[in-house]
Amino acid sequence: MIKDLIEAGCDEAGRGCLAGSVFAAAVILPPDFSNELLNDSKQLTEQQRYTLRPIIEQQAIAWAVAQVTAQEIDQINILNASILAMHRALEQLTPQPQHILVDGNKFKPYNFIPYRTIVKGDATYMSIAAASVLAKTYRDDYMLQLHQEFPIYDWNKNKGYPTKAHRAAVVKYGNSPYHRLTYTFTTKDL
Repeated sequence: MIKDLIEAGCDEAGRGCLAGSVFAAAVILPPDFSNELLNDSKQLTEQQRYTLRPIIEQQAIAWAVAQVTAQEIDQINILNASILAMHRALEQLTPQPQHILVDGNKFKPYNFIPYRTIVKGDATYMSIAAASVLAKTYRDDYMLQLHQEFPIYDWNKNKGYPTKAHRAAVVKYGNSPYHRLTYTFTTKDL
């Protein structure tokens, strides 16, 4: 981070799911922010993620979470939807960043702000790790809400990911309004 540069980290959650929105977060942390626990959300337990969430929200200069629905994903594909979710999160930040760090290797320019993509950036940059935690916890909360409406898919356990039980439920009961219809699998996948 360049001194006095307002830099936002971005990450998404839910790209590989069969159901639900993809979520993204953007986080601007203070230059002196430090937390020994903060890491890529996939390396953390659920309890650690939920412990970190209020710390990030309270100590960040700015943060935002946004989503792109399953219907939008079906229209524009998951890569474009992930980037759109990041753009929607960035739009909400005040102040706006002067530089953007993005987890992964794909991004599209946002408001002419310079950006850098970093593979495994969520394990390297605190702001991306913070965005990873927010995106994951907000998406998990969303999937728990959807589970109340459609408990047959076990979204309280699989969060929309293509587990064997989730795929079997789709074969048995069909798709819900929250399933991504462009995501397909065959019964031999079961």
